[in-house]
Amino acid sequence: MSTIDGVINLSKPVGITSAKALYRVRSISRMRKSGHTGTLDPAADGVLVLCVGKATKLVEKVMDLVKCYRATGRLDVTSESFDSDRPVTPVSVSAIPEHAQVAAALTSFEGEIQQRPPAVSALKIGGVPAYKLQRGGVLPALPPRRVMVYWTHLVKFDWPYVEFEVAVGRGTYVRSLIRDLGEALACGGCLTALTRTSIGPFHVADAWDFERMQTAQPSDYILPLEEARDLIERSAGVAPPRPD
Repeated sequence: MSTIDGVINLSKPVGITSAKALYRVRSISRMRKSGHTGTLDPAADGVLVLCVGKATKLVEKVMDLVKCYRATGRLDVTSESFDSDRPVTPVSVSAIPEHAQVAAALTSFEGEIQQRPPAVSALKIGGVPAYKLQRGGVLPALPPRRVMVYWTHLVKFDWPYVEFEVAVGRGTYVRSLIRDLGEALACGGCLTALTRTSIGPFHVADAWDFERMQTAQPSDYILPLEEARDLIERSAGVAPPRPD
């Protein structure tokens, strides 16, 4: 089978790493030269863009596109990773925040901000991923870095549960956002679910899952290189509108 150069909009399921999702697609498509455009945690699902063949040159451009997420979490607990992949610890809360307080705190993170990445992450320290250092008993203190939050939208708040949507730039951690939201409200902060709803022009509603791919031809789910390049270039730096 000849290689098709292009881009795949994959719907990654919960429970597997981005690397394993890529290997699964390789076994289905038989396209060996391919790569993903940024890690999506095993506990998260949604859009994972894969570049195939000569389209692997587009990886960096895709990683620079605006990403949108829908997150749910709790404000009465926390964990080492700030998600429910790790054991949660109750947090004592002296005053339960009101809906307006949560919305205002979330809005305060919009714009260009300094964000501390979570210690349990794939970021490398001296060439070693931070999560591997954490497994060895070292909880690394990662320095803050500049990231962009285009907008936030509080979908629902019913103590201790919160649901929100965000549009962010490259390198932003939603796990750090919920940690910081909790700190701003003198509460805990821990994700219970996370869905990447879009990366630039690639939306979860149009994404292919493994089952559909197994019964289709690669030409059905691979967006050709030239078309993909044009779509990506037109979407650079463009954030979707804030939900009403």
